[in-house]
Amino acid sequence: MERRTLTVNEAADYLGVCNDTIYTMVRTEEIPHFRIRRRIFFSKETIDIWVREQEMNHQVI
Repeated sequence: MERRTLTVNEAADYLGVCNDTIYTMVRTEEIPHFRIRRRIFFSKETIDIWVREQEMNHQVI
């Protein structure tokens, strides 16, 4: 069974950016995420949809 959530490190690897970029995007609410206590997680499906939306809007990620 494939995990459907990503940690900050995994999201950074998946998107090809550094961890600091992910933390900045979380802080400025640029990227969809959720927290369990203090830990930050991302839904892989939601990230895929978000990336497609960014591509369609020609926005710089």
